[in-house]
Amino acid sequence: MLRIALPSKGRLATGALELLAHAGLASEPTAERALQASLGNGELLALFMRARDIPELVADGAADVGITGRDLLEESGRRLDVVLDLLFGRCRLAVAVREDAAAESVADLPPGTRVATTFPRLARRHFRDRGREVVLVPLSGAAEIAPHLGVADAIVDLVSTGSTLRTNGLRELEPVLESTALLVARPQLAASPAGACDLGCLAAALESVLRARDRRYLMANVPRARLAETRRILPGITGPTVVDLLDHDGGHVAVHAVVDQRAIYRTIAELKGIGAEGILVTRIERLTP
Repeated sequence: MLRIALPSKGRLATGALELLAHAGLASEPTAERALQASLGNGELLALFMRARDIPELVADGAADVGITGRDLLEESGRRLDVVLDLLFGRCRLAVAVREDAAAESVADLPPGTRVATTFPRLARRHFRDRGREVVLVPLSGAAEIAPHLGVADAIVDLVSTGSTLRTNGLRELEPVLESTALLVARPQLAASPAGACDLGCLAAALESVLRARDRRYLMANVPRARLAETRRILPGITGPTVVDLLDHDGGHVAVHAVVDQRAIYRTIAELKGIGAEGILVTRIERLTP
C-alpha cells in the first residue's frame, strides 16, 4: 500500500483531501484526530502530519509520497521528486515592512535590518542574492506582529490576498517565492517497477481531476450541412464526436466535444448562429487524454 503524507490541518489540508476524493480516493471514516486512514478501497494509506514536516518524513522514507507546499519543500532543503503541481494553496512568500517604513524596496533596507520569519533558509537565500546584509529573527509563527513589538524591522511571511498584512499595518516590498501545493515523492520510489507503477497511477488520477476542472462537456444537434463550421467552433481535444440521430430525417447530427469553460458563452452563441439545437453543457469529473 502506497503511504501518502497529508497535511493534518491548515491551508493545504482541505484542498488535498478534496482532490483525492474527486480522484476516487476518499478517506474512509476514522476516529476523530486519527493520525492515519485508508484512502479509496485500501489503495493508499494516508498519514496525517504537519505540512512543514512532510518533506522531511518523505525524504527519510516514513512515507512514499506527500502533498505539501513548494515553500515548505524549499525551506526544508530536502531533495524530493516533484511529481505534479496540484494548483491549489496558491500563495507567495514575501518581504514586508510597516506601513510607515521608509523603504520602498529591499534595496532600501539598511545593513543590519532585523527580519522576522518562519522561513529562515529561504529568507537568507533571498537577501544574499540581493546583496543585503540582514539579521534573521527565526520565529515559529505570527511574524506579522514582530515589527510592532520592536522584535524586527521587516518580515518574510506568506501572503495570499494581502489582507492580513493590511490588517496588521504592513505592506509588501517584493515576493520571495511563488508557492502552490505539490505532489512529491522520495527519489528511490520510481526506481522500482512496483513503486513507479503506483506513483504513475496516483499522478494520473490526480492529473485527470486537475485537467477536468476548467473543461466542460458540450453536446448539441447541428445541421449536417454545417459540420465544417462546427469543427471550427468545437475543436475539442481531437475534434468533436459526430453521431447520427436515431429516428431523425438525417438533416441533423449530434456532436459532442470537450471545451474550455471560459469559451462556453461564445461557443453557444456561435452554435446557435449555425442552427444548432438542444445544446447541453455539463461538468466533467475526470479527463484523461
